[in-house]
Amino acid sequence: MTASKTDLNFNTDRVYVIAEIGMNHDGSLGLAQQLTIEAAKAGANIIKYQWHIPDAETLPDAPAPHYFKGETRYNYFKRTAFSVEQFDALFALCHKLNVLSCVSLFSDESLALMLKTGADVIKIPSGEVTNVPLLRSVAKTAYPVILSSGMSDWQELDRAVEILNRPDKLCLLQCSSIYPCPPENVGLNLIKEMRQRYGVPVGLSDHTLTSATALAAVVYGAKVIEKHFTISKKLYGPDAGFSLDPEEFKKMADDIDYVVRALSSEIDKNDLSNYGDMRNVFQKSIVIKGPVSKGEVLTINNLTFKKPGTGISASKIDEVLGKRINKNLQDNTLLDWSDINI
Repeated sequence: MTASKTDLNFNTDRVYVIAEIGMNHDGSLGLAQQLTIEAAKAGANIIKYQWHIPDAETLPDAPAPHYFKGETRYNYFKRTAFSVEQFDALFALCHKLNVLSCVSLFSDESLALMLKTGADVIKIPSGEVTNVPLLRSVAKTAYPVILSSGMSDWQELDRAVEILNRPDKLCLLQCSSIYPCPPENVGLNLIKEMRQRYGVPVGLSDHTLTSATALAAVVYGAKVIEKHFTISKKLYGPDAGFSLDPEEFKKMADDIDYVVRALSSEIDKNDLSNYGDMRNVFQKSIVIKGPVSKGEVLTINNLTFKKPGTGISASKIDEVLGKRINKNLQDNTLLDWSDINI
């Protein structure tokens, strides 16, 4: 079955795992396709790309982040930009792989071009939360939106959520725009706060170097986990060094599925049907410490408690003490109710 944006529902027990390919393709469509295939194989439900149009989003002399000094930001985006046809080929590949396609937008121009393609989900990246014109343009579409919250305070987020105005098609991501992000800056507490404040599903855009915080976020109620993905941490670009490789990503995706199953499966503590054999093997029964003669009154001195648990449970000791034995019993005999006068 082909995936489509109509399949997307953040308000379920399911947790969506996003592989953020971003710019790890370095402008190579072939590498982007390989990254897409490997991310889908590693368990991603959504594959995310970035749609940069440098002349529409940045001044030529705008500074690059401190962790990327290879070339100017403008030149990097210019060199690695994909065409509408190339993006559409990637989105079609996602559908073929039965995963959803998502694209981060950085300008009205990138939105206009994206609308000509088969993309499924719009991502508002952290740096665009205050880009009110772009938010207003996105709000006019029918697309599901994932809104990242890094670098923004509550007032800025309040306005962004109000502009988008789509509680049924919006997921907000707690995000700390630190690369890589240390554990003390992840902000897991904000997942609950955002959910209560906005009444929409919340997830985590995780920039740590492990999957531990992603699993913790799921326990906190995250419905989306986003992680940078690469086939090699040695690839050129700002993100590859703190991305997960296929083996790491698959481990995270499998662990998330495991945790989701545990969280969504409630058990009745009084239902012991799963423990029949285990109770017999590990619990203790009342055993004669003897020999004990017929007519003798049972005391704690002529009883002991041993496996298996197939006899009178050790929990029934108070019902046994003071009762008379109606037959001779040898040492190490499993006591039965028929052996005593009730």
